[in-house]
Amino acid sequence: MAADQEKKPAARKTTAKKPAAKKPAAKKTATKRTAAKKSTPAKGVNVKKSTSAKPSAPLKAGATRAGSSKSTSNVTGDLKDRAIDKARSTANDGKAKAGEAIGTLSEMIENSAKTIDENVGEKYGDYARSTADAVSSFAEKINSKDVDEMVEDARSFVRKRPAVAIGAAAVVGLLVSRLIKSGMDDRS
Repeated sequence: MAADQEKKPAARKTTAKKPAAKKPAAKKTATKRTAAKKSTPAKGVNVKKSTSAKPSAPLKAGATRAGSSKSTSNVTGDLKDRAIDKARSTANDGKAKAGEAIGTLSEMIENSAKTIDENVGEKYGDYARSTADAVSSFAEKINSKDVDEMVEDARSFVRKRPAVAIGAAAVVGLLVSRLIKSGMDDRS
């Protein structure tokens, strides 16, 4: 029997804890009710209700966003078109300068072929002439093509021969870095 009496007090302890857990929940609802009472105006106080302003504010904001997105897309389109036009004109100028430079290089190689004939031999002078002809034909190709055609040719070349394109890019990068480094060494 002593064991039964010990069990009964243990059961009472657990039931005592459950109501304690419910009491804080009851306090929270009482707090919410008090807060709700505070927000309501007292009797006799005139308060204007502006319910029409709240729903229209989101509508106005949405309309403003829609209008601004259209104008933003127009501005973006205009900027994009200007940038493309500027890039094309710069590319055309660069193409013309590159064509002239390559043509000048071809003439220099052709003029040096005579000197090579005299100093080294005709065989090596012929190599210089064939090189000058190849460079000259390359300059003519550059001058005859439009920039868009050249870009498309470069894309198709990269698609057909990606390894060669990567190797060429590495060589060009190396040359540019050497040029920059030598330019910096000259200034020091």
